Amino acid sequence: MEIRLLTPEDDLLEVSGVYERSWKYAYKGIIPQDYLDSIPEGRWAKTVTREGMNSLIVTEGGHIIGTAGFCKSRWPQHPDHGEIVSLYLLPEYIGKGVGRQLTERCLGELRGMGFKDILLWVLEDNSRARRFYEKAGFVCTGEYLDDNIGGKSLREVMYERKER
Repeated sequence: MEIRLLTPEDDLLEVSGVYERSWKYAYKGIIPQDYLDSIPEGRWAKTVTREGMNSLIVTEGGHIIGTAGFCKSRWPQHPDHGEIVSLYLLPEYIGKGVGRQLTERCLGELRGMGFKDILLWVLEDNSRARRFYEKAGFVCTGEYLDDNIGGKSLREVMYERKER
C-alpha cells in the first residue's frame, strides 16, 4: 500500500470511482437512495484537481483504493486552519486501518503547509465517520451547516483537531 499525492498521470475516473462507491456505501440510509443511485460515473473527476485543493491517493496492487482532499480552510471564520475536505475509501478497505493512515498523512501534509489546527465537516447522521474522527483526536465544535442533498435536509457538523 502506498499513500501519495495525486499526479497528472493518475486516472481521475478511477479516483472519482472511489468517491462514487464510498458515497453509495457510507451514505446509504442517510442520503436518499434515488440520489445515490443517480450519481454518474466520473462525478468527481474534475473536482479533485480544482485550484487550491490538494489530493492524496492510496494505491494497492496498482489500483486506487482511497483518496483524500485537503487545503487551507475554505471558511472565513477559520482562516488559520487547515481543512480535510474529503476522505473516502473503497468499502472493502473500511475498518482495516487505511483510513487512519490516510488521515495521518493529511495531517502531516497540512502541518507541512504551516497549519496546527485542522477542521473538517461530517454529516451529523454519519455516526461511523464521527466515531472515526473522534478516535483520531477530532472534537465536535458545535458549529454546523444546514445542507440539502437529494431533496433531504441534512446537517453537517464541524470537527476540529488542535495541535497546540
